Formats: sequence, C-alpha cells, structure tokens
Amino acid sequence: MQDHFKFWPKRLPHAITPPAVSLWDNLETSARRYPDKAALAFFGTLLTYKELLQKAERLAACLRGLGVKKGDRVLLCMQNCPQWIIAHFAILRANAVVVPVNPMNRSEELKHYITDPQAKVAITTADLASELALASNGVDASVRLSHLIVTHFTHAFHANVVGSDAPPDAWGAWLLTRHPMPALVGGQVLEWGDALGHAGALPELLVGPEDLAILPYTSGTTGQPKGCMHNHSSIMHNAVASGLWGNGCAENVVLVVVPMFHITGMVSVMHTGIRTGATLIIMPRWDRELAGRLISRFRVTHWTNIPTMVMDLLASPNFDSFDLTSLQYIGGGGAAMPQAVAQRLLELFDLRYVEGYGLTETAAPSHANPPDAAKQQCLGVPFIGTDARVIDPDTLQELAVGEAGEIVIHGPQVFRGYWNRPDATAAAFVAIDGKRFFRSGDLGKVDDEGYFFMTDRLKRMINASGFKVWPAEVEALMYRHPGVAEACIISTPDSYRGESVKAIVVLRATYRDLVTEQNLIDWCRDNMAVYKVPRVVEFVDALPKSGAGKVMWRALQEAQGSS
Repeated sequence: MQDHFKFWPKRLPHAITPPAVSLWDNLETSARRYPDKAALAFFGTLLTYKELLQKAERLAACLRGLGVKKGDRVLLCMQNCPQWIIAHFAILRANAVVVPVNPMNRSEELKHYITDPQAKVAITTADLASELALASNGVDASVRLSHLIVTHFTHAFHANVVGSDAPPDAWGAWLLTRHPMPALVGGQVLEWGDALGHAGALPELLVGPEDLAILPYTSGTTGQPKGCMHNHSSIMHNAVASGLWGNGCAENVVLVVVPMFHITGMVSVMHTGIRTGATLIIMPRWDRELAGRLISRFRVTHWTNIPTMVMDLLASPNFDSFDLTSLQYIGGGGAAMPQAVAQRLLELFDLRYVEGYGLTETAAPSHANPPDAAKQQCLGVPFIGTDARVIDPDTLQELAVGEAGEIVIHGPQVFRGYWNRPDATAAAFVAIDGKRFFRSGDLGKVDDEGYFFMTDRLKRMINASGFKVWPAEVEALMYRHPGVAEACIISTPDSYRGESVKAIVVLRATYRDLVTEQNLIDWCRDNMAVYKVPRVVEFVDALPKSGAGKVMWRALQEAQGSS
C-alpha cells in the first residue's frame, strides 16, 4: 500500500468508475432530479435547473442553425456569469468543443484563439465583443469568425437590484452599459435574445466519453499557447472525483469566483456543482465586500479560491460583519497559502484550508490534501485514481523519498495531447512501468507519508496570484512595440501576488529619448491581458547572451533574487 493511503479519507475509494456518458448528461440529470431548485444566483436573480436546461437547449439549437457540427470548436470568452454556463453546456449539446478563452486577452492575443482551433463561432459579452471582432477582422479571410453571439450582463439580472445582492457601485458602468454591437467583417453578429429565441430543432446528441469536449489553452516556453485536448471522460472523472473529495451533494451552496475559463473554476467548481445539483452563487470577478455579503446571505458551504482572496477578505474593515460560519469546505491552489493565514482560518472557524495542485493538462486536480489530514503549504497526495511520482528530469529515473525532481502524473484526468502539436505532445510524456506519465515541468519532492511538496519550476513560468504568465508569450507581444529591440521577462517578488512580471528591455537607439518605463507599461496594458503586463520595466544597454546568441534569462532571474 502506498504511504499516502494511510491518510486517505476512509469514506472514499482509491479509484472510481465515472459515468460513461457525455458531460451534457450531468445538467440533464440534475434538471430532471431538481427542476425547481436554484441552479444559479446572480445579483438577486435565480435560475432554476429546469430554466438552465431550457436556455442551454435553445442556444444549442441556434448553434446547429449556424452550421455548428460535431467536433467543431466554439470560442467562449466572458467573465463569470450565468451566460457562461448556459453557453458552455449549449456548445456540448451541439456536439461541439468548448474553447474557453481568458476575457482579459486583447485583440492581438485573441487572433491565435480564432486561427489555431479554426473556430467559426464565438460567444462573448458586449464589453468584450469589439476585441473579438477586431481580432477576427485582422486575420486572413479564410480563418475569420462567421458568427459572433453577444450577451449583455443584464440579460441575467435586474439592473435595478439593491441591497446585499447588488453589484459593487464601482462595477455599475461595466455591468450596466449597453455596448453597441461591433461589425464582423464577412460574418454575422447575433444578440443573445435572438440566439435563445431560435425556433430550430435540437441536433441529435452524438458525443460520448471519448469525444473531444474542451480545448483550453496553455502557454509554454515557445510563446504561442497550445490547446489541451480533453475528452468528456477526463473532465467527467475530475468533476465526479472533486465532488466526492469535498463532500459534494445537492445541498451544497458554492461561491463561484475563481474564473470559469480557468480549468479549476470550470471543472472543480462549475462541472462538479452542476453534476451534484448544487446552487452556484456567481461573482464575475473578485470583490471582498461582495464575497463577504454573498457568503453570509446565501449561507455558502463550499468556496474554492486562490489564497490572495482569503487574505483580502480577512483584511476587510467590515470582516466582523460577515457570517462565515456556514462554510464547510475551503481550499484552492495556484499559490501557497501562507501558514499564518491558514492558522487564522483554523482558529476562527475550525476550517482547514485544503490546498491542491493540478494543471490545465490534468483537468485541475492531480493532487489534493485529504480534508481531514491536510498539511499546510503542501500540494497534497495523488488524487483519486492518480499515480504521481518524482523523477530525475535528465535520466527519467524515479527518485527516493525526500529527493527533489520533476513531478510526473498518470491518471484518467490527463489530457490526450496538444491540439495539432504532435511534437509538443511527444515531449510532454514519458513511459514508466508501462504507463504514460505527463511531465508537469514542476519540481517537487514527496515526504515519507506520501505528501508532495513544490520546490521549484523546471518550466520558465511566473505565477502571479494564481495566473500563469509565460515569459516567451509576453516577450513576443512586446516585440510588436516599434521601440523594443530586445526584451527579457523575469519574475520579481511580490508580497501580495507572490510574483509579478518584470521586463528588462533594450530600446532601439532612435527611441531611447522617446519611451519611458511608464510609456511601455501603458502600451503593454493596451495590448495584452492585465495580469501579463510588467509591473516593473528596466532599460539596459544590452542583454547577456550565450555563445549561441541566446538570451541568458536565468542569469537575469538569479540576479533578481527569485527563481
């Protein structure tokens, strides 16, 4: 018996047999079981499971009418809102593949998400529609979007809502503004209401466990994001397993504030909640006062988050007015929870913060702490049905307890491979004992009780408040600035975010008196997602290079004092 099974929750099996159906079945089943139960709550408006199913079916019929067929990829780009969940399941019901896109991306970044998966249809909110249209209009006519479905946030809640359910005042303009519909060159823009009013028939449900369901993108050392191919079965496994791990049932009330475009919010929160018949309380983005009010108002039982959210809530001047006693499960990942904060949660509410670990390639958790035997600042033990090991990244030999090496993962939640990237797929896997293990690129060790700990990263990546920033991608975007001759992106320590982005830049001679650090930061803010934007810019005369002419980024990183 493996060491970590000594601490395994006694109520749980070591492995499970997930339902051999498509992900659509989870919504359909919950709607049949709990038709009048609140599925979603959004700024004072409740949507029942029956209503959620009906809206998803109507949108699926519309997608069929637009020509979406089995296996087609459909972009889904919006902040958390009920429309995100409606659209997600509608795409699956149309036998298509969901391509979740970070809504913070700008038009230059969005071009890749249109052209690489060859998507012809995108669904978004009105505040983001112009960026998607600009991206589509800026690529070759043969790979442009043919249809853009656009919703306003107020399609999901009453604009005059007041009281504890109301959005923060600062969000008013963003949530309530009726943005004009953009022009889509060579294509058609549909309003949400028209799309849901489509009178066509539903397509026959053709997809099953082994069909492609989700194509989330992850970046890497090459700069261009890669699509991770997840079948219905890999997502289903972790949706079921996450529910079991966190005592999931239909009486759960779940705060949904981690973004659903991200694999954790999508799988461990949204899919898990819909499958169990829970009520999902949706926040489009983080606000500590709103979170405190919603937890208190709806008696939230389950909250998956990133540690900075907990730290921010505990620091609220109104913290004593919030009632958090309903919380039964709190946990997350993306960054280590400071021990002092975890201890305060334990002392105030008898809550153990359950840290976990996973990647886009593993459909969220590959590791999790047993809720009743959690260790602080620890990745946890291999998740249900998972075999994880630590190997020497050069020799690929398994290492002994306590030795640091690369974490590798085998399990039913591991993705099939990278979309149209057989080279990257081959490099991402290694065979051990006749099994196919995914190479995480993260360095860690396992203790004598079978718990895994992160020690470093093999891959070049920055973790800013749980958002992964890939330096090569930021560098590629910065080279589009006419004044940037060379750029190297490294991490810099940040007491709140964990790490922040720093750019070391060589300016072209003709721009050295024209471009300031702030000018360049402002340009980056206009051309890339805000979490990728360098917080610090340093101008230098030259970047250190190896004999082969490659920028020695590691030397710059080490000089910064962070790895």
